[in-house]
Amino acid sequence: MEIFKEISPLKAFLRDVRKAGKTIGLVPTMGALHRGHLSLISASKAANDVTVSTVFVNPTQFNNPADLLNYPRTLDKDTEMLKEVRCDVLFAPETNEIYPTTSTIKLDFGHLDKVMEGKFRPGHFSGVGLVVSKLFHIVEPDNAYFGQKDWQQFAVITRLVEELNFPLKLHSIPTLREPDGLALSSRNLRLSSSQRKLATVFYRALQFAQQALQQKGDIKRVKTQVAELVAREDGVKLEYFEIADSKNLNVLENVDKANQPILCIAGFVGEVRLIDNMFLYNTNE
Repeated sequence: MEIFKEISPLKAFLRDVRKAGKTIGLVPTMGALHRGHLSLISASKAANDVTVSTVFVNPTQFNNPADLLNYPRTLDKDTEMLKEVRCDVLFAPETNEIYPTTSTIKLDFGHLDKVMEGKFRPGHFSGVGLVVSKLFHIVEPDNAYFGQKDWQQFAVITRLVEELNFPLKLHSIPTLREPDGLALSSRNLRLSSSQRKLATVFYRALQFAQQALQQKGDIKRVKTQVAELVAREDGVKLEYFEIADSKNLNVLENVDKANQPILCIAGFVGEVRLIDNMFLYNTNE
């Protein structure tokens, strides 16, 4: 595996890759890798000649300084995991390589970054859009891979690609879960053993809501029941639960398969913030 910490040598290496007529897949990450990330690497390797993974904790997408400070950083372990799955290239820059000066650019995605995550994390998606744009320009991939768990992020990046005419194809890869349903997340590393058990309530809430809505349950009633279900767990706080159109993220008052509804949830277990989602209907139907 080739490892780069600076932009120029990486671009030179990838320039030769493209000259050889090879395709490039990009898997952007913030490190603290788990099986979910590795599934993105596998998807990229299956469809591209060269797979590039980035490990960069992007400061501009954190609206909470404490969250940035506490975010897990495990580069040595990440590097070994990427080698084991035969990732071709690792790009692990320092902050000043990506942001040589303080960035003043702000991106506005309209409605997409005003609801759910955008509502509770102002400025988050501006930072996401900025760093992803930088990575797209640096790597110039043919394909880029993201996890479904961050579905709102995927919707925002889809808009970014459309608006800025990036010549690449985006892919959303299904969320991987622990046997008890907890979505794999780098933030899970911050949970104590007791908190880890409590965190499954978000998955159970999604399962409950999916079943209730498929049986024609009333949305308002279901949202109340989800809030009650989460509130039963001591030390867990629900931030939001919404049923939205998966394409435009409009919050729905009625569910219809045509809208491809997605159930989105976020909350805290202690001081650790977790998110999860689940499509209401099988998207392959």
